[in-house]
Amino acid sequence: MKSWFLRSLLLTFLTVAIQGCGGEDPDPPVKTAEETALEALTGTGSQAWGIDGGGSVERDGVTVTNIYTGYELVLKSGSSKTYTSKNSNDLFDASGTWTFEGSNFDKFILSGSKPAAGREISFTQTNNKLKLTFTIPAPEARVNGVLAVAGSYTFNLIKQ
Repeated sequence: MKSWFLRSLLLTFLTVAIQGCGGEDPDPPVKTAEETALEALTGTGSQAWGIDGGGSVERDGVTVTNIYTGYELVLKSGSSKTYTSKNSNDLFDASGTWTFEGSNFDKFILSGSKPAAGREISFTQTNNKLKLTFTIPAPEARVNGVLAVAGSYTFNLIKQ
């Protein structure tokens, strides 16, 4: 009787142990489209993108990288989405905030007063590259009273 009791107890213990150890890990939470887009632009919270290391800039299909040498855009996420830029040749403000435009989370808008501010900027991020495309219409493209920056832009940036 004692042997039967011990065997039953051992069998019950083994059954519980096997069931507790088995099974699949729960699926990781699925990211929203906004979370995926935020990660593409800002990594884990802040990401610098720039020309250095193989990036380029085109205006109306013509390469103009030489006038944006050292250009860098740093995008930050968090409670308030902010950005800084340098060496933008007066195209972008030095700093400001940014927001997604639309519900597809493939465009954003920068705050500020420079020509690129307030424009829909489409983006595509692949590995360590970020492609930005936007257009600045002629009436609002004056810098220091000169019609200098009107056109369709493509910034091919590299993760810094």
